[in-house]
This record gives sequence, C-alpha cells and structure tokens, in this order.
Amino acid sequence: MQTETYIPRRLDDQWKIGFWDVDVAAPILFCFFVGYMSGSKLSFAVCMGIGIFLSRWLSRIKADKHPAFAMHWIYWCLPPNPLTTMQGTPPSHLRRMVG
Repeated sequence: MQTETYIPRRLDDQWKIGFWDVDVAAPILFCFFVGYMSGSKLSFAVCMGIGIFLSRWLSRIKADKHPAFAMHWIYWCLPPNPLTTMQGTPPSHLRRMVG
C-alpha cells in the first residue's frame, strides 16, 4: 500500500497583486493615488515615475533575500509607533541576543 503523499510548498507565499508581491506593488499604488489626487497630468506622471523607481529599487534590494525582507527591514529601521510595533516580539532597540 504505497500512496504518494502530496506536501504543499506554497502555503506561506507572499500576498500578490497581479504578478507582483504586495510590498513591491505598494509604492506604485500609493504614488498612483497621490498622482491622481494631485489633479494635473504632469504631477501624475512624476508621481508614477517615482513609484516605478521605488518599486524597482525595492525589488532589486529583496532579490536574493528572505521573502519577508521588507517587513523585517521596516521593523528594524523605522521608529516604533502603534503601526510598526509587533506584539509577540521585543522592541527593535533591544539588539542583544540571548541564548
């Protein structure tokens, strides 16, 4: 009685918007919104250019790193506030490793 056991490998994939990860698509979407709200075509084009530049920069940074690299970077580099603090982890200013 030999049956093949299927082990799924994609349970913890990053969220996607189309073909892009959420953290790569977020700068484009945010800049699209800001450019749309500005009301002029020139500022819309400038905002979209900035958004495309930021998303390409972010995708190059995370190219050979952990899939959640952007969240880890945000946690360690941004100041703690209610939006960036996590409940189950120590504050980011405690850098001493125990163990």
